[in-house]
Amino acid sequence: MSWMRTSTLESTAIPAAPATAAGIAARLRDYSELTKPRITSLVVLTTYVGFHLGAVGPFGWGFVAHLLTGTALACGGTSALNQWWERDRDALMRRTRNRPLPGARLGADEALAFGVAVTIAGLLELAMFVNLLAAIVTAVTLVIYVFAYTPLKTRTWLCTVVGAVPGALPPVIGWAAARGTLDVGAWSLFAIMFVWQLPHFYAIAWMYREDYARGGFAMLPVVDPTGRATTRHIVVWSLALVPVSLLPAIFGLSGAWYATGAVALGLGFVALAAVLAAHGSLPHARRVFLGSILYLPVLFGLLVLDKIPLR
Repeated sequence: MSWMRTSTLESTAIPAAPATAAGIAARLRDYSELTKPRITSLVVLTTYVGFHLGAVGPFGWGFVAHLLTGTALACGGTSALNQWWERDRDALMRRTRNRPLPGARLGADEALAFGVAVTIAGLLELAMFVNLLAAIVTAVTLVIYVFAYTPLKTRTWLCTVVGAVPGALPPVIGWAAARGTLDVGAWSLFAIMFVWQLPHFYAIAWMYREDYARGGFAMLPVVDPTGRATTRHIVVWSLALVPVSLLPAIFGLSGAWYATGAVALGLGFVALAAVLAAHGSLPHARRVFLGSILYLPVLFGLLVLDKIPLR
């Protein structure tokens, strides 16, 4: 897909919203939807976890606010750029066809301008009020997401592996903000996020594989009609998550309580994956997805509560 292609949606005039309170509110909701609030919330949460674990001394709440605000802006802007890029394909899929761009509530040019402006604002806030390393890691995150993962989604099922890289960097951003360096603690958090995303997103792709096929996305369940390869990947990555989740304990970021909880959570996740592999059905894929949604905040909650102070 060419970056500067002509879109069928661009030829459609976007009617001006009425200058009323309701019209303004609706337009603000559309701009908010461009930022993918749920994904942005997860990014902000995992960024804070990385910051909390990396922090050695006290930090003012103003510093933390700049970190989380800058991260949210950069993430929201990147999501808007992703929706701008995929607007034609989003129009083909049931779950995305009512987004602001395919739904013709916002124009492509204004969405692009919004995405660029918000992304730059986030990077500047991080560079000016947090530190340059956090801003650089954030910039790397958005470059991989927009310019590698997004175009690869239509070309190869390995896009999910590529996309897991920017998805795993938010706690690294938080660590960089707290420590000013990227050491083994940051990369242990990166590893957890990277591995967790693969069974999580393979389960999502299974749930919406017909929709992804309709949009022309080469997700693994789309190119794997039997589902055997997909379930194999889900089981393998769920198994890998058990030892990887122990890295913070191995490197002294947390203690025995976290390690015990991580093993229990990991085995529960593996059990869900094994049941999916045995049955290969949509309801079981949904259970893996819901299990992954529960797994991450509980694991990171244990990590935050059982933190061993760094020196």
